Amino acid sequence: MLSDDFSISQLAIPAVSVLISFLAYTSQYFFLRFEDAPLQKDEVWKINIFAICIWICYYRACYVDPGRLPSDRKLANPEKQEEPGLGRQRWCRRCEAYKPLRAHHCKTCQRCIPKMDHHCPWTSNCVSHFTFPHFIRFLFYATVGMSYLETLLWSRASIVWGNRNLPSYMGPSIVQLGHLFILFVVNSLTVFALFILLVRSLYSLIFNMTTIESWEIERHETLVRRARVLGGHLDGPGGIKVRIKKHEFPYDIGIWTNIKEGMGGSANIFSWFWPLAATPDRRTGWEFKTNGFEDPGSSWPPPDPDRIPWPMNRADPGDSSLQSYSSARETVEAFKRRQAEDIDRRRPFAEVQRRQRFHDRFQKESYDSDEDRGPGPVYGDDSDEGEESWRNAEGERLRDFGVDEDVEFYDEDDVPLAVLMQRRKQR
Repeated sequence: MLSDDFSISQLAIPAVSVLISFLAYTSQYFFLRFEDAPLQKDEVWKINIFAICIWICYYRACYVDPGRLPSDRKLANPEKQEEPGLGRQRWCRRCEAYKPLRAHHCKTCQRCIPKMDHHCPWTSNCVSHFTFPHFIRFLFYATVGMSYLETLLWSRASIVWGNRNLPSYMGPSIVQLGHLFILFVVNSLTVFALFILLVRSLYSLIFNMTTIESWEIERHETLVRRARVLGGHLDGPGGIKVRIKKHEFPYDIGIWTNIKEGMGGSANIFSWFWPLAATPDRRTGWEFKTNGFEDPGSSWPPPDPDRIPWPMNRADPGDSSLQSYSSARETVEAFKRRQAEDIDRRRPFAEVQRRQRFHDRFQKESYDSDEDRGPGPVYGDDSDEGEESWRNAEGERLRDFGVDEDVEFYDEDDVPLAVLMQRRKQR
């Protein structure tokens, strides 16, 4: 009987391992017994060298730690967060800590991952600043190795097709034909999918852009188009006005430097392809060079009015916390209640008010005011409500990359009051 905590995702690594073994080793078994074109010695070496490279890179992509926020960075160096060029702060309500630049909270790993690209279901691990070099080497060797295997399968299939009019006893058996057909189909589909993923990863590498950041870029371009129609500003929670202007992606610092930084910081081209290359230094991944195209005080992602959280327990005119009290005791008790509410707001699973979709708000006559909006829907994995469900041109939303969408979308300027007071004391 399966355990209650069993997940289908736990079968991903065994399934990929079975696929690699099937293509790499049963193909050699077929070639060695294919009389019309037996496997040559150099072909055996090439297949097995590619298989070893694939195994090493896949193992490291699966089991290298994608990174975690050091304990001394969770609340330390608050002044450093306000240095020119670092821009506003983001607060992770799950980790209850500052969210570093380019970091995102992974729903599966349950922590903020440095320079998170996405959580890969086939490696059961995050593709991050520390695992991206291993991941892209795995894709490279898998694509090249399976492409080479494709040429060998194609040559054997061509021989079989050329001898199709000969008597059946002069060719391969039915079992061999079925084996060849399955190998050819599985390898073709696999190498096609891996090639697309490799191209996409190389694009991210060349432009120093993660998959999540490509979503953020498209999101920002959408906000710019909306603001252009509405006079350059968009409404935030509570009727605040947020100015939206075009913001250049700051981490594209040149093709050579982008590739070097993405492959671990080394300028040695051979190390980029070496399966046993070292993992990037664990001291890196928290600060990144920028191209300087934007003002020093700006940061990425740009301000997004729909990402500003609005706590569910916000005060309203009828709230007793705004009333006058007849005694000092009642005043103290009211203060303690408000303090407890603030603590609840900062709990890892605290809920926030969610804004309705932009088009729904725009079509209503009450668009100019957000005060009359009722409570937003309760968040859930199947929820398609609220602006956090915004999708890019490919139909992807934040949760499709493995991030905790509830936390990741509503992380703008959400530093708790208690932390702000602590920072003031440290000054």
